[in-house]
Amino acid sequence: MDNNKVNTEVQQNKKTYILSISIIGLFFFIFGFVTWLNGILIPYLKIACELTNFQALFVAFAFYISYTVMALPSSWILKKTGFKNGMMTGLIIMAVGTAMFIPAAQTRIYSLFLLGLFILGTGLALLQTASNPYVTIIGPRESAAKRISIMGICNKVAGALAPLILAYFILNDGDAFVAQLETMEEAAKIVALDGLAARVIMPYLVMTVVLLLLGIGIRFAPLPEIEEEDDEELNADLAAKSNIFQFPNLILGVLALFFYVGAEVIAGDTIIRYGISLGIPIGTASTFTSLTLVSMIIGYVIGIILIPRYISQEKALAISAILGIIFSLIAVLASPMVSVTFVALLGLANAIVWPAIWPLALHGLGRFIKTGSAMLIMAIAGGAILPLVWGKIADNYSSQLAYLVMIPLYLFIYFYAVRWNKKLSWKK
Repeated sequence: MDNNKVNTEVQQNKKTYILSISIIGLFFFIFGFVTWLNGILIPYLKIACELTNFQALFVAFAFYISYTVMALPSSWILKKTGFKNGMMTGLIIMAVGTAMFIPAAQTRIYSLFLLGLFILGTGLALLQTASNPYVTIIGPRESAAKRISIMGICNKVAGALAPLILAYFILNDGDAFVAQLETMEEAAKIVALDGLAARVIMPYLVMTVVLLLLGIGIRFAPLPEIEEEDDEELNADLAAKSNIFQFPNLILGVLALFFYVGAEVIAGDTIIRYGISLGIPIGTASTFTSLTLVSMIIGYVIGIILIPRYISQEKALAISAILGIIFSLIAVLASPMVSVTFVALLGLANAIVWPAIWPLALHGLGRFIKTGSAMLIMAIAGGAILPLVWGKIADNYSSQLAYLVMIPLYLFIYFYAVRWNKKLSWKK
């Protein structure tokens, strides 16, 4: 009888675990879908709102800067609400952000689009701050890396699909539309651009409804409310440290992550605009962000197979940085189609960087680990700031030459992988 009871509890726990992981997997799918819509929004809003490359890349800025603004507040909110209610709140805030696209499209005011993206990113920051530790804590510690890798694949599969789906609705006739604009008088051009802006209403209305339903659904979902693990016992070195800035592996890791996110966003969000600048038809170029995400998925799979059985995290990070440097140089120097191909292949170089930096940066933090995690989330601001550098170089020189900005980013990541992640004290 007791054995039957134990078996029943084991089966019940297994079902709860599978359901919880499935729900979190859905969240990571949402992260990827919403995040990588920016790749198609940038060329779309560039046309609809008549923007320069630099102005259009404020799409990425408005979205990613919200992570920096909301990282620490998100931790405070989760302490008050718990993981489950925090996820629900994040989904509802995201729905407010997608709903903002409706008045933005009706008025064709670029600042309203950017406000919607900022609100969307705010909700996503809260949802990510809850979901990332949740997927680590929900199961055995020794299988956490496997779960994180699977979540990464969910994220990037969604990211590969998102720009294709949105492009179908808003830029399926992009080349013909741009050609017609050049022949129109000003009044007719305004009407045409208003019509182009209105195309985004239905997709974002659908997303608003889905996010609201998910927010309501999570309230009733059987997700267990879990407590964060206790801090590690202090060792002598840790006891001697009084603030977060005494951990060089973290501070340099935050910078490495800042540069990485900038490189990832440049590779994924500029490639469509870059392809168009080379004379590639909009219909073809609109698939390029998806190619970048597919190469990232391949990188994730390779990482799952090789790490740590055949190669260490540090070694994988160093190899990724070297590939990033090589691919960036080819993108700058090669012929147009080869160049675009290697920008897409930057996804392969980027795949292992995020999961490799996190454990190296948080190593040895003990009681400072929560603050350290929040600082790493703030490093996502790299995706807001560094694409603007690409945009400014693209406007002043050329889109192809602008990929030179990637090389110092990957160089920093390389030195973090081979040397700086081992610095547990500034004196060493």
